[in-house]
Amino acid sequence: MAAGPPLEERFHQMHLRKQVSYRKAITKSGLQHLAPPPPAPGALCSEPERQIRSTVDWSESATYGEHIWFETNVSGDFCYVGEQYCVAKMLKSVSRRKCAACKIVVHTPCIEQLEKINFRCKPSFRESGSRNIREGFQQKFAFHSKEIVAISCSWCKQAYHSKVSCFMLQQIEEPCSLGVHAAVVIPPTWILRARRPQNTLKASKKKKRASFKRKSSKKGPEEGRWRPFVIRPTPSPLMKPLLVFVNPKSGGNQGAKIIQSFLWYLNPRQVFDLSQGGPKEALEMYRKVHNLRILACGGDGTVGWILSTLDQLRLKPPPPVAILPLGTGNDLARTLNWGGGYTDEPVSKILSHVEEGNVVQLDRWDLRAEPNPDAGPEERDEGATDRLPLDVFNNYFSLGFDAHVTLEFHESREANPEKFNSRFRNKMFYAGTAFSDFLMGSSKDLAKHIRVVCDGTDLTPKIQDLKPQCIVFLNIPRYCAGTMPWGHPGEHHDFEPQRHDDGYLEVIGFTMTSLAALQVGGHGERLTQCREVVLTTSKAIPVQVDGEPCKLAASRIRIALRNQATMVQKAKRRSTAPLHSDQQPVPEQLRIRVSRVSMHDYEALHYDKEQLKEASVPLGTVVVPGDSDLELCRAHIERLQQQEHEGAGAKSPTCQILSPKWCFLDATTASRFYRIDRAQEHLNYVTEIAQDEIYILDPELLGASARPDLPTPTSPLPTSPCSPTLRSLPGDAAPPKGEELIEAAKRNNFCKLQELHRAGGDLMHRDEQSRTLLHHAVSTGSKEVVRYLLDHAPPEILDAVEENGETCLHQAAALGQRTICHYIVEAGASLMKTDQQGDTPRQRAEKAQDTELAAYLENRQHYQMIQREDQETAV
Repeated sequence: MAAGPPLEERFHQMHLRKQVSYRKAITKSGLQHLAPPPPAPGALCSEPERQIRSTVDWSESATYGEHIWFETNVSGDFCYVGEQYCVAKMLKSVSRRKCAACKIVVHTPCIEQLEKINFRCKPSFRESGSRNIREGFQQKFAFHSKEIVAISCSWCKQAYHSKVSCFMLQQIEEPCSLGVHAAVVIPPTWILRARRPQNTLKASKKKKRASFKRKSSKKGPEEGRWRPFVIRPTPSPLMKPLLVFVNPKSGGNQGAKIIQSFLWYLNPRQVFDLSQGGPKEALEMYRKVHNLRILACGGDGTVGWILSTLDQLRLKPPPPVAILPLGTGNDLARTLNWGGGYTDEPVSKILSHVEEGNVVQLDRWDLRAEPNPDAGPEERDEGATDRLPLDVFNNYFSLGFDAHVTLEFHESREANPEKFNSRFRNKMFYAGTAFSDFLMGSSKDLAKHIRVVCDGTDLTPKIQDLKPQCIVFLNIPRYCAGTMPWGHPGEHHDFEPQRHDDGYLEVIGFTMTSLAALQVGGHGERLTQCREVVLTTSKAIPVQVDGEPCKLAASRIRIALRNQATMVQKAKRRSTAPLHSDQQPVPEQLRIRVSRVSMHDYEALHYDKEQLKEASVPLGTVVVPGDSDLELCRAHIERLQQQEHEGAGAKSPTCQILSPKWCFLDATTASRFYRIDRAQEHLNYVTEIAQDEIYILDPELLGASARPDLPTPTSPLPTSPCSPTLRSLPGDAAPPKGEELIEAAKRNNFCKLQELHRAGGDLMHRDEQSRTLLHHAVSTGSKEVVRYLLDHAPPEILDAVEENGETCLHQAAALGQRTICHYIVEAGASLMKTDQQGDTPRQRAEKAQDTELAAYLENRQHYQMIQREDQETAV
């Protein structure tokens, strides 16, 4: 009697059958009508290999349920098509791609297999005659297992175990709620693929003759043009449909990463990449959607681009615009409470803020320039222009010193773009240009060549007395990356409070002294508030409009109110009730423990709340009013720090003073910790982000410095038997041999290594394979020796490579030594170094199947970029 197949193999076959049956059932259950439509007449019947798309296809040949692919380095080796259809399972080093809209991962060669098994992405539009059913179910696999363990919906994100008791196939037919952000999601049923009109020769000519006048009188050329897709909304008073415009080049290319998150949370056809043609086409297509809102992801220039497009289209009513700040200055975003830049706030939270934000108005100002007929020919400048770069501004219009510096930067970048490929270099150029312009005094005679009339009042005598080197016409309170040139509210008693919707401009003059004081909380000379300006220049002068500079020839410039744009201002998330106990009244006082988190621990553990709480260090206790916002809480914490520091000095590690860059962490409202921008602290109550304990992050605080149990250069190493007897060798003794140092590192003999180093041993010694002492310490897993070498060896040891191209970080990642990896990364090791196989440390961690370590190394790259941008801005 022949033996049957092993039990394990039979179970594996059952899992494969179960996997295939689920796919067939999902495909068959109401999704048969999702098959690719028959080709339109005149279209090619067969096409070569289908393009792998990373953007949404708006052409008439768009495929129903098409995936949007991005390259990925996720860990594991599974492919979503399953073993039966995977064509790359036996190949090595095959690239993989991840769909941003449904998050499935496949080998690049297996993408065609998805089409063969009819496994599509969540549909983003509706075919003519299709039913409104629940679509977009995807299967989730256990890690390193081909068993289907769950079924989840790509729209509402609900997940079910693949058991009959949890999930019935009939649920695919049920309408989908579209999830917690249903109010801002544009349902696929609103977007209908249109068929190209097919006119017969005679009938079409008659219809055209009869209706030409009627059609041309009602519709413009844009609105009457045929499009492959039409929007047919079903209005609802509870809905606030959202269009997202992302500038992928803003903020160190943050936009390219964040666009993938929006494709997951929303309908891909409501997310637009501005590098693919601008906002006009999308706004024209969605112009009839009721209660529409817009989210502009980029800098202030991106926002201005969208507002000008809305002006051109004359949408009634104009949709309000929210901002996700990805630029450098972000002054308009700061004014509307969206903060000075994006850090790591979850996209889900951002969507909630956009939905709940208040609608406000923003003044927009016309600029009209014409040549000054009274200027003499001797004042002409061949390099000057008669036209301004923009004819409208939202933030400010200025002339003089600041415009001259910006103009020199733009001209140099256009002449030598290869020299301006780094934001650090750009900042250094700005600083150098400003310094040289200051020494040359190129704007010191500005007052002699201008005449300023505001609302009929001539301010020229006042300006000549002040002798400013820069004049700013300001529409919003913020200028130059967050400074307040008009001063803080309450400081300007002789003028009306500054507003961005009052129809008034603030006119400010700056001397070199007041410009320098601006960066430390000062302000300029307040000249006036007015509704209309006539500015006359008698020679060519540098000017800038919302950051766009030019050298304007002698001109007469008129500034007047153009219109008001509708914007979304970020609002406080609640009124008075505390988040953790809505039934109780707000207490008169809150007694809250304060704990601080180092950047080292935050980057490693911010996805794990419990571990990050355990890694935090108590700072003290503050007592604040029950309805305190974070601005008030900040003042109490800084007062606590000052008292602790004065009382205990620097003896205790918890008394180390916080840096000026510390910020609050939200520990309650999301699934992970995230940072709160300082410009948004007044929008958050203490009880919203904390219950009994509040957490703060200090980006300049090293992890080891915040942990008294770890050795640091400023705190003694842990007591060891050798510590009391350490002595330097006599001066005439020969320095220790390198082999002795290597042997101490190999044997994890910290005392011996320390003794040899103090006797003159070279910590940069290498063996015959070019391995450093740090390589040997990592291979033995000696945390104590690793810390000592990082603290005392030259920085070159971090990225030193052995014969096979491995750095010590490669080795630690391959061995799964998480703590040692954190030490090395914190010390400044490069995360982009590759070994002879072309692998980075993160890829070595993935090959070692350590997903948490790989995720940490990937996140560290992102946060290093943010820290680098902060340092560049400071420079």
